[in-house]
This record gives sequence, C-alpha cells and structure tokens, in this order.
Amino acid sequence: MGDEGTVRSVTKHVTPGKATILALGKAFPHQLVMQEYLVDGYFRDTNCDNPELKQKLARLCKYITTTVKTRYVVMSEEILTKYPELAVEGAATVKQRLEICNKAVTQMAIEASQVCIKNWGGSLSDITHVVYVSSSEARLPGGDLYLSRGIGLSPKVQRVMLYFAGCSGGVAGLRVAKDIAENNPGSRVLLATSETTIIGFKPPSADRPYDLVGVALFGDGAGAMIIGSDPKLETEKPLFELHTSAQEFIPDTEKKIDGRLTEEGISFTLARDLPQIIEDNVEGFCDKLMDVGGLENKEYNKMFWAVHPGGPAILNRMEKRLELLPEKLNASRKALRDYGNASSNTIVYVLEYMIEEGNKIRKEGGGDPEWGLILAFGPGITFEGILAKNLRA
Repeated sequence: MGDEGTVRSVTKHVTPGKATILALGKAFPHQLVMQEYLVDGYFRDTNCDNPELKQKLARLCKYITTTVKTRYVVMSEEILTKYPELAVEGAATVKQRLEICNKAVTQMAIEASQVCIKNWGGSLSDITHVVYVSSSEARLPGGDLYLSRGIGLSPKVQRVMLYFAGCSGGVAGLRVAKDIAENNPGSRVLLATSETTIIGFKPPSADRPYDLVGVALFGDGAGAMIIGSDPKLETEKPLFELHTSAQEFIPDTEKKIDGRLTEEGISFTLARDLPQIIEDNVEGFCDKLMDVGGLENKEYNKMFWAVHPGGPAILNRMEKRLELLPEKLNASRKALRDYGNASSNTIVYVLEYMIEEGNKIRKEGGGDPEWGLILAFGPGITFEGILAKNLRA
C-alpha cells in the first residue's frame, strides 16, 4: 500500500475516541490453484473417477471461473502423500486434519501480522490486545496464544478468541477490536484471521453435491489489522474510522449455513436460498446502520462498499437489490477473483483493494466516497456491519 494522504490531510477527519484501522496485512500458503486446472487436479488427488460429479464440478467452475481465477491453498501433494486417508471417504481423520490446520493457521497468522505491523510502523510493545479469529482449528490453548508467542508479544497482552464464526468472522473480529480500542484509551489491538480448507477437505460424493461448491469457491490465507483510537498522526496513518457497528441474525435461518465438526473434519451444508435470504434482508440492515450515522437512506451510490464476497450470486443480488453502480463492488469482486472466498480473511483483502482503487482515483484527480459500509454474512444467518469513514478520501 502506498503512503498517499499526509498527516495534515487526515487530521481534520479523525473523531476523538473513535476506533480507526491503522494498518492491514495479509499472507498466503505457497500452493496457488488456477481455476482452469482445478477439476482434473481435484479428481486426481482424491482418486475419484465419477464422470457425473466431474462434469458437475466442471459446470460450477465454468460459472464461478467468471469471478474466481486463482486461490491459495495449504493442501499439497506432500500432505496427501503423508496423509492419504484424507482422500478416503468416511475415514476418521479429524486428528490428522487438526495436526495440519493448527500449524498452518498459526504460521499464516504470524506472517500476516508481521506484514501488518511493518505497514503500521509501530512497536510490538505498543500492542496491548489481540483478537484472533479462525474456523479452521480447535485446541487449548488456542491460536491467540500461539500467535502472540510467535510474533514476540508480551505475556501480559490481553487476548480474545473467536472460533467458528465462518465468513462473518473478520467483521465480527473488527467489531470486537473496535469496542476494545474505544474502551481502553491508548490501546493498540492486533486483529488476526487465519483459515484453511483442509479442515473440510473431502473426496467428491454423490451424497454431498453441495461440497462441490466449496471446492470451486473457497481458498486459504490470513489477514491482519491494527486498530486503535486517537492515532498519533506523526507516526500513524489511519485508513478508516469505525463509526458504528451492528450484528443481527435472521430468525429461523440457523440451518441455512450448517457446519459440524465430526470425525471426518468439518461438514458444511449451504442452502440454495442463501443468496435470496441475504438479498431480502440486506437493505433493512444497511438502512439501520446509515440512520445511526445520520446518512440519508437510499444514497447507496454515494458510499463505498466493502462487502465480504461470499460468492458471485450474493454480490450480484446485493448489487441488484440496492441498485448499486457496477464499480461499487469492484474491490469485493477483485478479492473474489484473486483469492476466492477465504472466509474471515477476505474482508482484509477487500479493504486493501479499496485503498488501491482510492489511491488511483485521487492520482487521476477524482475523489472517493467518505462514508461507507463494511459488511459480511455468516452462520446464523448472521449479518455483521460497520458504518465507516474513509480517512483518505
């Protein structure tokens, strides 16, 4: 990220006591998956020769390939050689999966946090709190401790761990970090998210056709943010001010995103009407957040939109329902294109693309919106949202 926007340009924007995002960072495993080679590779790795399922995945990838081009994954030939049982239908492999996942998510979280701290420019000793988010591990103590130890934080750092929040976990973690920063003056909160699909990797099965959607869509990686109020403008460059946060679940939708940790790893089911449910409820949720900020309803195209890209259908339905201009979801579509749906991490990638786009617009003499929404949707069905101010606009 560039350093456009001088100290003087942000001074007048910062609201005393309000939490701000001070830096972003990301990290990925080494395995890059090109979408056009996915089908053959997946069926080869799982020793499956079911032509009907292969054709179904090919159709899914053809649709999704218009929006997903590349993804990063922890899974590799080396892992499958060491743990061939991961590709065996019905094998009890949760122990092996957690052995791989716990190590992988810790390493990615450490790397993303180190990048974020470098971009921030602050000191490890200035970090007072850690919020750690993952739906890809299970252990005691949790990844929050291993991350803190891995980057050399003080044993006195205060830690919060959010497990199994799914795709809404990144924004949920940001909401928690905002509350911590605003209620602890002078604090600096490290938010880290880390995910891998190995926890749910399975061979194709006619009994689980919905698994193929995940195969075509989900990716691995980690993200990190530094959050704090009253930034030191001589040394810190605030990116977004977090004005108001909200969380809401839609009644009677608990089974629409259903995940269970079993002896075979995590098993997910996603309801076909998930995009429709989000479309039906997103406008009311957004309007409530905008009302709190005193923004006029329906002025959607005067705002920026940092939306977790759960999939192309969700983005398309949001765009249609809110009558958004196509460019309003550019950052979300770019993140989906380059990284797939990386669960809780993806909102970090969206925000980075938003900053890049804003820098380009200002370089060309234009201006980007000052106010906007940071949104994600997860199990519940849970809506997470933050009304935010772009401090570089």
